[in-house]
Amino acid sequence: MKKVYERNPISENGEVITALKLSREALESIDEEKNEIAVKLAKAIKELSFQIEEKEKRADELIKVNEELAYQIREKEKRTVELEEVNKELESFSYSVSHDLRAPLRAISGFSEVLSEDYVDQLDEEAMILFSEIIRNARKMGELIDNLLEFSRLSKQDIFRGTIDMNEIIGNVVTELTKLEPLRKIDLNIQELPEVEGDKNMIKQLFFNLVSNGFKYTGRKVNATIEIGSFPRGIEQVFYVKDNGAGFDPCYYNKLFGVFQRLHSSMEFEGTGVGLAIVQKIASKHGGEVWAEGKVGEGACFYVSLPVKI
Repeated sequence: MKKVYERNPISENGEVITALKLSREALESIDEEKNEIAVKLAKAIKELSFQIEEKEKRADELIKVNEELAYQIREKEKRTVELEEVNKELESFSYSVSHDLRAPLRAISGFSEVLSEDYVDQLDEEAMILFSEIIRNARKMGELIDNLLEFSRLSKQDIFRGTIDMNEIIGNVVTELTKLEPLRKIDLNIQELPEVEGDKNMIKQLFFNLVSNGFKYTGRKVNATIEIGSFPRGIEQVFYVKDNGAGFDPCYYNKLFGVFQRLHSSMEFEGTGVGLAIVQKIASKHGGEVWAEGKVGEGACFYVSLPVKI
């Protein structure tokens, strides 16, 4: 005889309630996760929107920068063309004026010398002094013209590169300058110098100008000293010419390498004001630079960087 199990309504109801409770909790959990996901998604959308706005701003800024850069490039190209035209006109003008000035200068100098020699008995002391000043200034003007032409030629002169023995260059320069002033006693301290790459004639002109400045501006020193040396700087070699002469005021440094700019009057030291401009031009054509240090009455030191021997 089969045993019949009776159903327990209370038990069944409890199971149903439990199941419903679990289902409700599960649904609530899902809702919480959905809410969390929704919140995170909202934050992500907000952050993405912010980033898009920032990118749009940066894109606008970049467009403006590019437009400004393009404008500056166009202006620079325009100014470059204008500068080239001005330089050509200036070179042509300098060359023409320099040549046109030579003839009258020769005439002034020549006639003054003839008058001072042929009429020496008829001229008093003051007249002779005036004639000598005319001749001196005519010669000075001739030197100025020569320097101006030299500076003008450098702008269009090609560089013939080769290996340069700097010891030979400095030796020749010092010998030439010593012959010009045989009575001068100068303590010359010349270091062993390395070879460099460049145009031999230009480099000789550069150092002739620098060393001759040393000779000139130590002219009033009893114990004149000039030091010539070098030191490496990266792939370059820096040469220097140092003297204990008149020096210069650092306040006027920006005039030092300008054409016709002089920091000393012609009454103190003779010169045309073109020599250091030529030095800078030659250094620039070789991919180098030139700079200086100095103090009034304590001397000066000029530096020139040049490419080392390859």
